[in-house]
Amino acid sequence: MSKRDDRVSLGDMLDHAREAVALLGAAGREELATDRLRQLALVRPLEIVGEGARRVSPKTQQRHCSIPWAAVVGMRDRLIHGYDVVDLDIVWDTITTDLPPVIEALEAILSEVTP
Repeated sequence: MSKRDDRVSLGDMLDHAREAVALLGAAGREELATDRLRQLALVRPLEIVGEGARRVSPKTQQRHCSIPWAAVVGMRDRLIHGYDVVDLDIVWDTITTDLPPVIEALEAILSEVTP
């Protein structure tokens, strides 16, 4: 694991979480089920959000417990290691329900730490 500034990892998380939400756009759950290109496009930003979370220092994670760090990293692990059994219901729920509050939390954290 590379040693990175937490701001970089947090910024990566925020950028890719926003990207996942934007890529899903107004598509409905049924559309996601039939759009293979969109499925593939959504998995990668979720992987990067999780990898960014994994790289954030334990000290920063403890200070910002509004982000479910273990769950975010766990999602990345499931997508990477379970690539052959990606559950689109979980992807959908993650993007529509879980990411918006994570985005808000990341925006608040970065507004505190950005010089």
